[in-house]
Amino acid sequence: MKIIIAGAGEVGFHLAKLLSYESQEITLIDSDKESLTYANNHLDIRVIKGDATSIAVLKDARINTAELFIAVTSSETTNITASVLAKQLGAKRTIARISNAEFIDQKEEVGFSKFGIDELISPESLAASEIELLLNQYAFNDSYEFEDGALTMLSLRLSRTAAFVDKTVKEAAEAFSELHFVPIAIQRFGTQYTIIPRGDTQFKEGDKVVFITSKGGDQELFELSGKVKTEVKNVMILGGGKIGFQTTKSLCVGKFKVKLIEKDKKTAFDLADELPNALIINGDGRNVELLEEENIDSMDAFISVTGNSETNIMSCLVAKSRGVKKTIALVENMDYFQLSQSIGIDTLINKKLLAANNIFRYIRKGEVVAMTKLNNMNAEMLEFVVNSNSKICNKLIKDLDFPRAAIIGGVIRHGEGLIPLGSFKISEGDRVVVCFLPRVIAEVEKFFY
Repeated sequence: MKIIIAGAGEVGFHLAKLLSYESQEITLIDSDKESLTYANNHLDIRVIKGDATSIAVLKDARINTAELFIAVTSSETTNITASVLAKQLGAKRTIARISNAEFIDQKEEVGFSKFGIDELISPESLAASEIELLLNQYAFNDSYEFEDGALTMLSLRLSRTAAFVDKTVKEAAEAFSELHFVPIAIQRFGTQYTIIPRGDTQFKEGDKVVFITSKGGDQELFELSGKVKTEVKNVMILGGGKIGFQTTKSLCVGKFKVKLIEKDKKTAFDLADELPNALIINGDGRNVELLEEENIDSMDAFISVTGNSETNIMSCLVAKSRGVKKTIALVENMDYFQLSQSIGIDTLINKKLLAANNIFRYIRKGEVVAMTKLNNMNAEMLEFVVNSNSKICNKLIKDLDFPRAAIIGGVIRHGEGLIPLGSFKISEGDRVVVCFLPRVIAEVEKFFY
């Protein structure tokens, strides 16, 4: 697939890096020579120095042959303009990164597709949505919803009190046969090795296990996990940037009481005007005395989303030491994901990874409607739509020669999430959620052509 990316910043470079690993034909456009030089030296891609809104530059990139154009520069205006031009010049599909969340909320009313923009993405909005989902699924470390919660991906680390520790997957399924969840990936404690579980795979204390649940399965999973139930109500957020603002705005609409700490005085006053239902505090969140004055020990969750990864990690560790049950830190360095569990932070989120997940489904074969990469695990999840000519259509799961490094975790049929067993028959129109190791993606895609 020929893909053109406008913007060699953190999101653009990360996308180019991931896509180049998959042998896609990538062209990266940016006006900053230093960013392009770095990308050219580290990736097997073509780079073009120039303005992405220049028709001449787009033609030089052979935009007329591009199957996908992705505009992810730091300028919202540039991204929208470049995407419109790219579409007019022959790009089959266009995606624009935006920062104004209103555009996403009102995209149907405005009709961006009429202008030539097929999809809008906002890394900040994606991060805010991820945080809200994590707070609503307070017992779990990672979460992702398919079809507005018809199926939900949840992960947790097994404590010794979990009901299925030391049982095999088959034994656990027989003991808890009426449950609405299934394990789809396991990472052994102290390793980076990802296992796609089979019937004889044994659950062990300390394992990080990813599950797919249908409606009600999250509560069942929680009760069997051996965790103590703690409802999240009082939330403290550090950092009043775009993510902090959007997260606070969303949480205040729900059941949460939010304290937002912002270091910049003018920004804090502006936030106080725009977020009347939150308590805005002007101060340095790295100051432990300030956190104690604001009763950090009475918080149910602490979220740090400043522009500095180290500040976010250290402040979450302070919160954890003061007894806060749920901590979430925004990080830019992907290497920090390896450290999240060992240093004691519940969840790390990364804008680049969230944006990449959102975009990746457009380069997969078969009709893919959703995708996510599992945090700190070498596995992906895709939601495919089954067509009448799909190889998987009208087949029983047990009769499929499905790769061992992949598993069907759930099926959405007529809006209802189902946990399928071997005797389940896949039908046209089903949405099938598959978890797999990257090395078998080509084999998995063949079932959904």
